[in-house]
Amino acid sequence: MQAFRGSLVDFVDDPHALGDGACRFIEDGVLLVRDGRVEKRGAARELLAQLAPDTPLTDYSGKLILPGFIDTHIHYAQTDMIGSYGEQLLSWLENYTFPTERAFDDPVHAREVAGFFVQELLRNGTTTAMVFATVHRNSVDAIFEAAAAQDLCLIAGKVMMDRNCPPFLRDTPESSYEDCSALIERWHGAGRLHYAVTPRFAPTSTEAQLKMAERLLDEHPGVFFQSHVAENPQEVRWVAELFPWSRSYLDVYDRFRMLRARAVFAHCIHLDAKDRERLAASGAAASFCATSNLFLGSGLFDPQRAAEVGMRVGIGTDVGAGTSFSMLRTLDESYKVAQMGGHRLSPLRAFYLATLGGARALYLDATIGNFEPGKHADFVVLDPAATPLLERRMARTEALADRLFLLMTLGDDRVVAATHIAGRAAHVRAALAA
Repeated sequence: MQAFRGSLVDFVDDPHALGDGACRFIEDGVLLVRDGRVEKRGAARELLAQLAPDTPLTDYSGKLILPGFIDTHIHYAQTDMIGSYGEQLLSWLENYTFPTERAFDDPVHAREVAGFFVQELLRNGTTTAMVFATVHRNSVDAIFEAAAAQDLCLIAGKVMMDRNCPPFLRDTPESSYEDCSALIERWHGAGRLHYAVTPRFAPTSTEAQLKMAERLLDEHPGVFFQSHVAENPQEVRWVAELFPWSRSYLDVYDRFRMLRARAVFAHCIHLDAKDRERLAASGAAASFCATSNLFLGSGLFDPQRAAEVGMRVGIGTDVGAGTSFSMLRTLDESYKVAQMGGHRLSPLRAFYLATLGGARALYLDATIGNFEPGKHADFVVLDPAATPLLERRMARTEALADRLFLLMTLGDDRVVAATHIAGRAAHVRAALAA
């Protein structure tokens, strides 16, 4: 048994549906963890008196303890090209992404980047991520090995591309099938790891390859699916030219039965009402990637319309088009995107999307996402006095929603005091460790 004291914050439902009652808050609380899973949560005055004298107690008083952040869309192979200047989506892929991903043919390079990437997730409070690797089989091995070493809950897959990409990154439907089948056999369900069938996006896969991806999904029930859709207007027009039979970009995936549970589509910006309704009805999810959408000038996702039709939505940092691993920075940009669309993204809903909402988008809410007993004790500790400005503003703030809003608008990786995986401290801010 372990005990952790601090201000406990988690969610039982979407605040869009349940209002403030969706959030549970204990100002002075204790989280009890047994064998890496949540045992109980409650008020410190009650639970501390019940603890055996030798129970280890970590005191985070004055700090907020929340479920670990869940990043539903990120590219680990693009870590070293983050902040690349001056392009929109398609030219950005040609000028930066494809040359960078070429290096992952080297397993030593892939392992080095994967190790740094996992540490950066932990430093930013992210305990679960859905990750794109590259076309190289060893790139998937590298990221799964790095995640397994930290007991991180991670979903990843080999990128599939058999056209409209450089020859050095091109595979075939047959090689994709062989590689993915072997990777699924090795990694899917190993510890806390899951495999995702991963065509990069419709323009880089022939219909034969998309059919092969459909076959993989059918042959391996329980695997995930990830891709991109409707990110950029030029991309949308290109898809219409490549697939003239389709009603819409999303319809391409629908024809190959990829709209299903455990499927996550990044961006979902340029969808019409019928697309949004179809996505919601299918059980697939959208990853809201505000930072990268602004950085590439792609457009504005509409979280309000998504909520109105019941779409599953998670938050994605989308590194390397996204410019930060920080979920706090990403929530800040998400709020601004909603403002530009004439809506408000409340701080309660923002943190719901980054925790339980992300778990629901990934169909992992039975094991992560809040502090219900039996779930993995993955959590992040946020310090409201991490910077002088935050400390000053917090001194003038009382309501929980206002405190969360300050954390997501003024916070960054400095706010993350510690990140715990299954109760274990996987990252502790240097000042605390000292």
